[in-house]
Amino acid sequence: MADYGDDSPIAAFATTPGSSALTLIRCSGKNSIKLFSAVFSSAKINEAGGNTVIHGWIIQQGTESKIDEVLVSVFREPKSYTGEDSFDISCHGGYSAGKAVMAVLIDAGFRGALPGEFTFRAFMNGKIDLTRSESVMELVSAKTETSRRHAVSRLSGSLEKEIGKIKTQLVQVLAGAEIFLDYSEDEISADSDEIAGKLPNKESALDALNCLKKLSASWQFERIYQEGVTIVIAGCPNAGKSSLFNSFLKEDRSIVTEIPGTTRDWIEAFVSIEGIPIRLIDTAGLREAPGEVEKIGIERSRKLLQEADIVLYLIDGEQGFTGEDFKECGINNKNNFLILWNKSDIAPAPQPFPVENIKPICVSAKNSGGFTELYAAITSAVFKQAEGFLSDEQSSASLGTIRQKNLVDAASSLLEEALALTENDEPLDLIAPLLREAVNSLGEITGEVSTADILEEMFSKFCVGK
Repeated sequence: MADYGDDSPIAAFATTPGSSALTLIRCSGKNSIKLFSAVFSSAKINEAGGNTVIHGWIIQQGTESKIDEVLVSVFREPKSYTGEDSFDISCHGGYSAGKAVMAVLIDAGFRGALPGEFTFRAFMNGKIDLTRSESVMELVSAKTETSRRHAVSRLSGSLEKEIGKIKTQLVQVLAGAEIFLDYSEDEISADSDEIAGKLPNKESALDALNCLKKLSASWQFERIYQEGVTIVIAGCPNAGKSSLFNSFLKEDRSIVTEIPGTTRDWIEAFVSIEGIPIRLIDTAGLREAPGEVEKIGIERSRKLLQEADIVLYLIDGEQGFTGEDFKECGINNKNNFLILWNKSDIAPAPQPFPVENIKPICVSAKNSGGFTELYAAITSAVFKQAEGFLSDEQSSASLGTIRQKNLVDAASSLLEEALALTENDEPLDLIAPLLREAVNSLGEITGEVSTADILEEMFSKFCVGK
């Protein structure tokens, strides 16, 4: 069985074989270059220095049959991604070429890499910490420019540095407490505050706690950019829902006709609004359905309304408020329920608005009028649901995974408990263990404190080739 802990030569596709100009195969491990030389036509490969490129042919071992003409990028330890001797093979694109080269490598003695094994080795060889390791998959999975930028920030070490700073503060506090635990009371003056249970460097502990709480709050912000939100477009038949859906996409995806009930089932698409990944859903018109098929579509629409993060309820400005509109607006008068007055270019919204305490967003689904205000309202509604929202300007470091948040919260709780004991003049021998646990929790975030099963579970979620 393959093991994350070994250093055997491994190989994996770094790009998916298919219709492209190139396919990239990544290889790494002890004696990997020497092993590869047996199936590579150029003898230069054994003497090649790091960061060099060698041209040659992949050949079938034993038959000398040519498989593919390739370029091999060589990286020597320790100046490689994994910290081991490694190389990338640039094959011709297409399904068959890459598969044939991979088969030759396996026959030569390489094994298929486990998910995330290259990054695992980079971590184990001290090239990156765990926060940077996780940011690799964040970057691969980024759906918008904003999520990409945030992942790059963590890959550059912003979170590692922030955790390191907080950890240093706590270590200093812990060291101060343990100094007094190492001496008996008669070796320290009787009037010393610390003997009474006062925590040394308490100000540093409070500052560390404040930083931890800010980091914890940042996860709500990051989660939005990573996971996105679901927005459902709802309204009566012919209110313009499909036109609004198409305007978001800037293409005709939903069928638009003058016949009520054209949309029988829901349709969805991905869009980006102010850098936020949005799952946008167009639903069937809400009404008493005349037929069984449309009735099923409306039932599904109502289910989606309950599951949505935000609902855009569209009212036909030409037709005005209907009984169904009054019913829906009355039931769903919540922060995540945005009322849109459609066709405002030809039918302005009535003043005052018929529904109390609601100011509609005036749009024209047909020509995208009012979309600047609509985007602003959506963004505001999204972040109202993120408690402790932090903007880019407020915090340079932020959490990228739920694992990191759980560990930050654990450290924060332990530190709060230690400070509470200090306020109650409890002895330092009760306080110091809490501080030590908090330091260990922060060490788990960066990987200074870790166990094999935790690491295997984390890296197994990566894609193969990373």
